[in-house]
Amino acid sequence: MFLTTSTCEGKRECINQCPTKAIKFINGRAFSCLTCGICYKNCPNDAIFQNSYGGYVVDRAKCNGCGMCMYNCPTNNITIEDGIVYGICSRCGVCHEVCSNRVDGYELEKDKQLNLIRSLQILNPPLNDVPYKKESETKVVTRNYFGTDVENCILCGRCQEYCPTGAIHVKIDWDEGICSGCRLCEDVCPNDSMNKHQIVNKKSCTLCLNCMKACPHNAISVEDSSIVVNKLNQKPNGSIISCLNCGLCADLCENESHKKVDGKLRYDPTLDMENVNHDVAISHCPVHTLTEDDEMFIYDEFNDEELPILSGFCVSCGNCVQVCNEYGARQSMTQSWDGKVSEDCISCGICAEVCQEEAITLHRGSISVDLDKCILCENCAVHCPVDVIPKSTMYKNEIKDGFNFIEQKLCMHCGLCYKTCSYDAIEKINDEFVVNEENCTYCGACKNACPARAFLFERNFKDSLEGI
Repeated sequence: MFLTTSTCEGKRECINQCPTKAIKFINGRAFSCLTCGICYKNCPNDAIFQNSYGGYVVDRAKCNGCGMCMYNCPTNNITIEDGIVYGICSRCGVCHEVCSNRVDGYELEKDKQLNLIRSLQILNPPLNDVPYKKESETKVVTRNYFGTDVENCILCGRCQEYCPTGAIHVKIDWDEGICSGCRLCEDVCPNDSMNKHQIVNKKSCTLCLNCMKACPHNAISVEDSSIVVNKLNQKPNGSIISCLNCGLCADLCENESHKKVDGKLRYDPTLDMENVNHDVAISHCPVHTLTEDDEMFIYDEFNDEELPILSGFCVSCGNCVQVCNEYGARQSMTQSWDGKVSEDCISCGICAEVCQEEAITLHRGSISVDLDKCILCENCAVHCPVDVIPKSTMYKNEIKDGFNFIEQKLCMHCGLCYKTCSYDAIEKINDEFVVNEENCTYCGACKNACPARAFLFERNFKDSLEGI
């Protein structure tokens, strides 16, 4: 909720700017919807929903104007005009922007909120239903994981080959048949004929071909009865992506087969005998390393079938650190975040949409993060189109394309979408707001800001990579 302080001068600017007419002028002071959600709970048509801002919005396509929200509003704030429901706060924050006397009630403790409401001496809502955001005791959220110092990494792929669960993915821009310097050939040579620089001692080499069999890039061949390594003496471009050890996959697991114990991911495939579906966990993996194992299965004797097991998650064995002994690029790391973002936030709301822990609430120009809920999965950072959220992975999801259209029969002509768009993609033509598809980036800021749910919107992402 947004509240008016005792210093209100009665200019009514907040009332004039509110797109949903959720603010009234009573006894010389502005009074607005409490966002208690009672209207949402009592709507028989499911026409009211909670948006990314934590406010409530009427879906006019579903609303039939029955008035149940109006009759149940504890502050008599809701009205129906020409079949349109007004008086419900969407928490867009416009009133806060135009009036310094308006404060965000979510930033106050519950006792302060109730005392402020009592001091207004108007109406008497059931105070037990007043929502509030409890002040988090957590100031910084941290996550321990095995990560990569990209400055020292040569993208050899050695850590990937030795990872027991396939939780590390290395990609280089070289074609097949070129040595990456992973030194697996050195490891498997029984006579120590291959050194760390992939130079062969022809005197001791017995042509056992172990090196050729072990090479993951088919970069070793035999010419004139001698081992030849096809190697380029330059550092390749590419990427290295590994499990973040965030535990989101464990949170989304349908049973107890996959969980986090003492900060480490653990998996018991025998608990998946009832053919538990891990598609949700796999699809929401922030870096897309989680998958079903292509080689290992568990046999279900009751149903006489083979069931796939999970792979691609870090078990914190530290093997990658041990085998990366030449350059020390793989390390035990700690990622932390205080919930702050840069000022370049465009209020697109993607972070709130993709957060599976419901830890993010959207504000105009910023977000607030419940650090008690946040597990630092970095899904928000991976999807953020303007990179205002810090991240520790090279993985990135970019907006590929989409569809954006304003249904004029639902539009309230408040202009909030026009004010919110950072790309001049909303235009006003003949008193109607329309989308300019050439400028639209499909970020979704306009859709999130719309108090009438008038946008027909779709968005598609594509995988990409970028530096940290």
